[in-house]
Amino acid sequence: MPTSPPPTSGSFRPSRPTSRRRSRPSPRSRPARRASSTSSRRWSPRSRPASASRDRAVPDRDENRALAPRRSRGEGLSIGEGGDIVPAPAAGAKERARAEALRREILDHERKYYVDNNPQISDAEFDRLMAELRDLERRFPALVTPESPTQRVGEKPVEGFPTVVHRTPMLSIDNGYDEEEIREFDARVRKLLAGRAVAYTAELKIDGLGISVVYRGGKFFRAVTRGDGARGDDVSANVKTIRSLPLVIEAEGTVEVRGEIYMPFKSFRAINAEREEAGEPLFANPRNAAAGSIRQLDPRITASRNLSVFLYYLTIDGREEPSQWGALARLRELGLPTNPHSRLCRTIEESLGYFKEWSDKRDSLAYDADGIVLKVDDAAERRELGATAKSPRWAISYKFPARQATTRVKDIVIQVGRTGALTPVAVLEPVRLSGTTISRSTLHNEEELRRKDIRIGDAVLIERSGDVIPHVVSVMKERRPRGAKPFAFPRRCPVCGSKVLKPEGEVISRCFNPSCPARVRESILHYARRRAMDIEGLGEAVVDQLLDSGLVRTIPDLYELEPDAVAGLERMGPKSARNLLDQIESSKSRGLARLLFALGIRHVGEKLAQTLAARFRSLGGLASAGREDLLGVEDIGPKVAESILFFFAQPENRRLIERLRKAGVADRTPEGPDGPGPLAGQVFVITGTLPELTRDEARELLEARGAEVVSSVTRKTTGLIVGASPGSKLDRAKELGVRTIGAEEFLDLVGRKR
Repeated sequence: MPTSPPPTSGSFRPSRPTSRRRSRPSPRSRPARRASSTSSRRWSPRSRPASASRDRAVPDRDENRALAPRRSRGEGLSIGEGGDIVPAPAAGAKERARAEALRREILDHERKYYVDNNPQISDAEFDRLMAELRDLERRFPALVTPESPTQRVGEKPVEGFPTVVHRTPMLSIDNGYDEEEIREFDARVRKLLAGRAVAYTAELKIDGLGISVVYRGGKFFRAVTRGDGARGDDVSANVKTIRSLPLVIEAEGTVEVRGEIYMPFKSFRAINAEREEAGEPLFANPRNAAAGSIRQLDPRITASRNLSVFLYYLTIDGREEPSQWGALARLRELGLPTNPHSRLCRTIEESLGYFKEWSDKRDSLAYDADGIVLKVDDAAERRELGATAKSPRWAISYKFPARQATTRVKDIVIQVGRTGALTPVAVLEPVRLSGTTISRSTLHNEEELRRKDIRIGDAVLIERSGDVIPHVVSVMKERRPRGAKPFAFPRRCPVCGSKVLKPEGEVISRCFNPSCPARVRESILHYARRRAMDIEGLGEAVVDQLLDSGLVRTIPDLYELEPDAVAGLERMGPKSARNLLDQIESSKSRGLARLLFALGIRHVGEKLAQTLAARFRSLGGLASAGREDLLGVEDIGPKVAESILFFFAQPENRRLIERLRKAGVADRTPEGPDGPGPLAGQVFVITGTLPELTRDEARELLEARGAEVVSSVTRKTTGLIVGASPGSKLDRAKELGVRTIGAEEFLDLVGRKR
């Protein structure tokens, strides 16, 4: 079963056969287009001297900070085939025109995707355009411009963030905590405006990081954090990596926009999963994650965090739009992202209705919103109302009810995962929160447990934001029972008794016994997951019985099960046993990418498994790859490379792979026919339940024939495949005139006639 590297005092070097493949050039001698995929993992902020530039405030009118192309040392130079620096060829008129056309086309498609939510081309087509532009800029470095979409991947690490004075202070907004305070605000505004009726623009209050972005001459110039309101940090290189923010807009003069940078829940879950796997401290919430990402000294790290932004403020050459509602419309006209749920409210009653609506619906959002903001809509009235030293008189925020609850810790238990990670879990007195009964909460790791000083018997405050797993926010120490002692974290695995070790530089303690029953159990469950080998029916209850009865001790044992033995398990019987064994047999043909993911190699997720399968074509090819071979793969740095090398160096893993091969599990990527598949260039969406096939199987059949399968219906969708009980995608397809394909027609299309 998969084994994690043990802790070492230095870099780990497994004892394994040296690769017979030809050595690749070292990462430093590779072409520049690959440098960002590895260098971000080698650079450490500790290796940089502290910057003294933070002590100097830079006025906003100072243009010497404009982000010019950083080519002064490499102008006219490029990297040859062998990695040597050679004079770069001059770009001709044809190349210059093509590069400009590609930039315009890519930026237009980015706007349609991120701002209009109406993509016009497939992801594969977009990637081809980007690849062509990257290749042109690699061959002709003089073609690179600061606003090129290729420059979003992040520039070189910086040494610090210069301080910039805001031309207009970024004031904070007063809070209202109940309906009475909101009505008092409305009465105060109308009184100051001599009793006139007032309209409000109501906006969701995004829980993110305030930012000011300046464009000059239609091009991105600078991005500065809110800071203390009067001055903030220049984080331009990091903000440029946010794909929903265009680098070029159709506006002359100086344009300033302001808004909130945020991290969607999906990105937050993914980054915390990666950090937990790597033994790094977890982010407490999406806002902290967004703030930490924007303050990275290496923009390439920021680029990997999938941040986004909503804008709500606009001035052009210092002039405001006549109304806030008009400003939002003008932002959208410029291709800038705004929140789609804002509303113009003619009365305070409409404003309170907006609050009630989104207080009920906020769990449906893909990001964290902690309230609403009401702004007097008319700009002239806002100027008349003015501001205090800290906040404008024309705006107020109204926080949603807290998604928090108080409960008590009944116990703290330790769970052992498939990689051997020991995770403390708080067993709680059940409490209702956001419509769900909460009885357990992860405490993540020993370091987090110590930092919060959580003890058995403590009263704790727990919080749940959107679809993020509930977590303990704080301990109410004044209510701590007498005699409560700090939790003693085990130094031996609570399941197998093996010594627990903490790898150097990690915060997670691990059991390194590959035969630990808990690790074996979790590895089998992971292997059977839908996105892995997709063995339907092999859930927790069945796996527990197989392990307890001794029928299964490792993953390959699944392929040696006999019908009678399985039928003898509780609640199985001959028919259920036959169905399960059929599922196990079907899993043999899932393909190399799924097998690599199913093996549970640390740091190898679904996407990287697909990349490795396409690159090395077979499990044997990957097993014999050397460190330089792995570092030549995009998205693989030293840490991931060492993890893969360690996995294949372990004798128990080699035995496991050999047994899977003998059992007939497909461990190579089949060579496809020359040229594109019959459905190349076509885009499909699937809705409903298909006969005979799971949705994943249907997707694989389409992709094997060159098609692309996406999740949303747009005008570029070739066809919507409709099964039983279709969802709203069918209505969208009819609205757009997209072809619908029934189950029978689909089976014919992919050569699976019934």
